[in-house]
Amino acid sequence: MRVAIFSLLLGWVGYPCFGQEIKKDSVVHSDSVYINHGKKKISMDAYAKRFDPRKALFYSAILPGAGQAYNKKYWKIPLVYAGLISLVGVVKYYNDGEVKYKQQLFYNINHPNITYNPISGATTANLRTVVDFARRQRDYFAILTGLFYILQIVDAHVDAHLKEFDINPNMHVRIEPSMLPTGTAGLAFTIHF
Repeated sequence: MRVAIFSLLLGWVGYPCFGQEIKKDSVVHSDSVYINHGKKKISMDAYAKRFDPRKALFYSAILPGAGQAYNKKYWKIPLVYAGLISLVGVVKYYNDGEVKYKQQLFYNINHPNITYNPISGATTANLRTVVDFARRQRDYFAILTGLFYILQIVDAHVDAHLKEFDINPNMHVRIEPSMLPTGTAGLAFTIHF
């Protein structure tokens, strides 16, 4: 009996509660929601599909910078190419150094009676150190190049996801002077919604 009364009471109290409210600036037509965007109404599906994150990811993976162009962030394209070209240039520099000094090292190893290399004047121990350093730096910058390539793909993907969000024009952040309750003056970081 108590369970039945409790169930009826819970149903009676919970009846006016709704789990979802429709905003007053949105209009429901059949199964889609329209957003008042300025002076025109845009379907929520059309608004969300303007920038497909998977397309941005795919374009950026095929051609670096293409995902940024798809997202209409044209200012990022020179940054992507400058970063990639710079890192590839550094990898090539260290690779050329490794090849050059490795040849000189092999020359020293093949001619053990020569104490120094006539080309560079370096000893075998010095050349081993230089070859190891050049190889390590080349590998390090090759990994950084790969990470930068992945980073530009992730940037395009995340940027396409963030296009779905509208920013409230009334929201702003300011640093203002303030008076603390203790009577001391200071700066306050205020956020207005």
